[in-house]
Amino acid sequence: MIGRPTKRIAVEALAISAAFVGIWAEFAPRSFYNSFPGLGHRWVSAAGPYDEHLVRDVGGLYLALLVITVWVAVRPTADTLRMVGSGWLVFHLAHLAFHLDHLDGLSTADKIGNVVSLSAVLLLALVLVLPERRAAID
Repeated sequence: MIGRPTKRIAVEALAISAAFVGIWAEFAPRSFYNSFPGLGHRWVSAAGPYDEHLVRDVGGLYLALLVITVWVAVRPTADTLRMVGSGWLVFHLAHLAFHLDHLDGLSTADKIGNVVSLSAVLLLALVLVLPERRAAID
């Protein structure tokens, strides 16, 4: 069982992740394609040719996740935390599965970074789905 403070940290971390990816992909799609995740790494461009439509769709998806994730962060209940965690879990299971099968073209360090970062998002989503520890009754 997971406590509410841990779930609050998880939902806030997911919101930050969604903002980072969503804003960048939606408003600077070519930069996102060429430079994601930054610091000289290029994970998206290694996966295939540039498609502005696809990159902007990804940005829009992450911005939608940002909206519902922030909403839940501001008004958390056990049900809304599970709901937003479930949405992230469904999306990121498929996202992680794709990337696990498409690591060619990445350096060893980038393969590790890609898998670790995507797995971390999946674990944050799982934290939100797991049962919440009940508060002690005084």
